[in-house]
Amino acid sequence: MLKALIAVVFLAMVTSLAAGAGFLLRDQSRSRRVLTSLKARVALATLLLALLLYGFYIGDLGA
Repeated sequence: MLKALIAVVFLAMVTSLAAGAGFLLRDQSRSRRVLTSLKARVALATLLLALLLYGFYIGDLGA
């Protein structure tokens, strides 16, 4: 279950990265969608790091 959650969060991060790149290329300089995408990506990265640390702490991801 934890591994699937980690994979979903990682895919959401990649999707946010692609959306941010698209916004950067298409939008005018006044758009705040790039900033919103960056905020979402930072939050997802923090969540991913927390999930990884939790998984290693409980022994679910370690060898």
